[in-house]
Amino acid sequence: MGERKPLESMGQTGPGREPVNGLERPLLEVRGVVKRYPGAEALRGVSLTLGRGTVLGLLGPNGSGKSTLLKSIAGLVHPDQGEILVEGIPVGTATKARVAYLPDMDPYYRWMRVGQVLEWGATFYDDWDPDRAEELLEFMNLERDQKVGGLSRGMKARLRLVATLSRNAPLLLLDEPLSGIDVPSRARIIRGLISQFRGGDQSLVISTHEVAEVEGFLERVVFLERGRIRLEGDAEALRAEHGGSIQALFEEVFA
Repeated sequence: MGERKPLESMGQTGPGREPVNGLERPLLEVRGVVKRYPGAEALRGVSLTLGRGTVLGLLGPNGSGKSTLLKSIAGLVHPDQGEILVEGIPVGTATKARVAYLPDMDPYYRWMRVGQVLEWGATFYDDWDPDRAEELLEFMNLERDQKVGGLSRGMKARLRLVATLSRNAPLLLLDEPLSGIDVPSRARIIRGLISQFRGGDQSLVISTHEVAEVEGFLERVVFLERGRIRLEGDAEALRAEHGGSIQALFEEVFA
């Protein structure tokens, strides 16, 4: 993916940078997380860690628990058991500023204009980067005076990406970021994700079942099935071990 630029606006100190047993604390720690809904157990003891400057693919079929896990990390869903730490801090009000979450549903009012969405982001988030927001707006072929209610499904998906990637949060969570975007545009959007991802202290988690389209972007992968981790590891190591692509491995695991 080439050399990444570190986040110039991110400090080098803070709770998440304090060493643990002589090692820097992971950016994200998920420990034995269980989440139950009436008649279903969405997460069944999920544990994982994520270091800084890493792109993690959270892969699995629909209904595997991917969205529930991301919402739990973002603080929108409260686990029944286990804990989640972001920069060493339990998920809650204090971690809101450390996590940028792209939902799989449109969170904006239909009467809002695209420019108002960006203005809201600039007001609400201290880590908002207005220059990056304008750059992304142009890249996504969106106009400030367009109404949210008049946008197509794909254009709304692009707007959500603009709003999420315009933040300098240490942890970016993208839930099915290509959903609703037409196939010819997806490769271009992926290139945009790569160019805008800052690396360094920032990490990115992409939840998707469209593995082939993001495979070249992934450094680590976690296969989630029925709320449990089925397989995880370094993407290159898994390719070498199984003699094929992550897409082929995905098809084999979930056949």
